Amino acid sequence: MMILLRATCLMTALALTGPVWASDPCADYVPQARPQNASRDIVGQDIDQIMDRGFMTFAVYEDYPPYSWEEAGQPRGVDIDIARIVAGDIGVEPRFKFVAAGENLDADLRNNIWRGAVIGGAVSNVMMRVPYDSAFNCRVEQVVFTGQYMTESIAIAYSKADYPDGGPVPAYFRFDTVAVENDSIADFYLTGFAGGQLAQGVRRYPTMQAAMDALNAGEVMAAMGPLAQLEFGMGEGVAIHQPPLPGFAKSKWTLGTGSHFAYRGLSYMVDDAILAALSDGRIAAIFESYGLTHQPPER
Repeated sequence: MMILLRATCLMTALALTGPVWASDPCADYVPQARPQNASRDIVGQDIDQIMDRGFMTFAVYEDYPPYSWEEAGQPRGVDIDIARIVAGDIGVEPRFKFVAAGENLDADLRNNIWRGAVIGGAVSNVMMRVPYDSAFNCRVEQVVFTGQYMTESIAIAYSKADYPDGGPVPAYFRFDTVAVENDSIADFYLTGFAGGQLAQGVRRYPTMQAAMDALNAGEVMAAMGPLAQLEFGMGEGVAIHQPPLPGFAKSKWTLGTGSHFAYRGLSYMVDDAILAALSDGRIAAIFESYGLTHQPPER
């Protein structure tokens, strides 16, 4: 279930809902009525209140290595370490709220940034791993999208023993086996490619880590998914490449942070902290510590 929700979050963020002009991606959009703040949205959101109380809260996705997960009760992951940089730069303690993905990105932002879940929900100051898309962002006026810290992209991991002459391209999976996370963007792409001709080679797993475990064990010949997850899960005898992906509308996307539209001072401080960490190499070092390639964002 988590995997489906995470995939639909991403697909929603990358999709365009109407005609868009290159000069103005929001030219066709009619602004929404401004939402009214409820009391629980206000408490602890202003930057002065955050500094007075000495901590800030970050919403991060649960069970989502290498980005965010808990190990022996301790938060770990790329997004966790970047959030710690942000909090340290502001001068407060980071606190983490591990959240399940909603049915789409709109729901995630609504539940975690500007309104809160209907039952037992509380908003966080910042949400990590928010896809940045100009046409989507202007349609969600309750959230400010800043702090872009990486680019994610789709790649293919493969067994070097099965492909001694180089990595496979999608057309190979008409006959060869490829592991994907169930209902992920890679799953949608491969099963819909060429009228479904590759569907017979697709093997679905509940998580990307499980898909990579299957590749490492020789159960499949390849795996397809986000580059960072492939790198984190790769074992001996496995290589990764990024071939052309025909028909893939957007195989790369920028990831950053989201915060409440009414507290822009906080969003600007988050952005400043992340820009500084990009400039001095601290964010690249975080990726390296997890064995990952840092792809700089478009800012």
